[in-house]
Amino acid sequence: MLPHCSLLLLLCIVQLLSPSSALPFEQKGFWDFAMDSMDSDGMMTMMRDEEDGSAFPPPELPTCPFGCQCRLRVVQCSDLGMTEVPKNIPRDTKFLDLQNNHITELKEDDFKGLTNLYGLSLRNNLISKVHPKTFAPLKHMQKLYFSKNLLTTIPKNLPSSLVEMRIHENRIKKVAAGAFSGLVNMNCIEMGANPLQNSGFEPGAFKGLKLNYLRISEAKLTGVPKDLPDSLHELHLDQNQIQAVELEDLKRYKNLYRLGLGFNHIRNIENGSLSYLPMLRELQRTTVAPELDAV
Repeated sequence: MLPHCSLLLLLCIVQLLSPSSALPFEQKGFWDFAMDSMDSDGMMTMMRDEEDGSAFPPPELPTCPFGCQCRLRVVQCSDLGMTEVPKNIPRDTKFLDLQNNHITELKEDDFKGLTNLYGLSLRNNLISKVHPKTFAPLKHMQKLYFSKNLLTTIPKNLPSSLVEMRIHENRIKKVAAGAFSGLVNMNCIEMGANPLQNSGFEPGAFKGLKLNYLRISEAKLTGVPKDLPDSLHELHLDQNQIQAVELEDLKRYKNLYRLGLGFNHIRNIENGSLSYLPMLRELQRTTVAPELDAV
């Protein structure tokens, strides 16, 4: 009789341990992932190894900077009070959002290894210094958002892959010759709300660019800047101090279809000036600029 009782007890224990009667799965730790595919002998060995430290370490998981959110190759680190670019940014990141922080400078290795980066937002920081090699690793970056910082010049050695750059509302007073050298893919530049005067553009400042869109609004221009890219489709110079448009100012822009001259102090447009713009479809002009609320 005793052997039969022992056999019955053993069957009950086996039944309790079978998957069909198991409780709902609740993960307690990393090794729970391995339970379903491991026999009892293997599990006991693993438990012993874990106790004495001889088990293999778990595979390395993707990193994400502390406080940031990383998902679908987008790393969002905005509004965190950061004073520098964080470490451990995943190598496969496509878009990096660092806006609304307190970053003061960009160092040489801040973006090391981020060869897949497509877009970078540094908007609304305190950046005044950029190392000449900061952007060297970013071979495929196309969009750079640099508005609302403390830059006084255009950063050097921008990636040749760059298509769009917004550097609105900085402290840029000068655009040196060759500032955009090598940027053959650049299509759009937004550089309004900088204290730029006409004398701040050196000859050759825009040399080599094939821009479609350029905005230099809310600056200190007293005339249409010289030698802008002749490929322009849109040129926005509103909210400056322009007083006149001369015959030679627009002669080279055969493809221009939108011209913004609103909220200037234009008293005179020389006869024939607009005849050089056969594609022009929209012209915004206000004779005297009223006071505007700060944006």
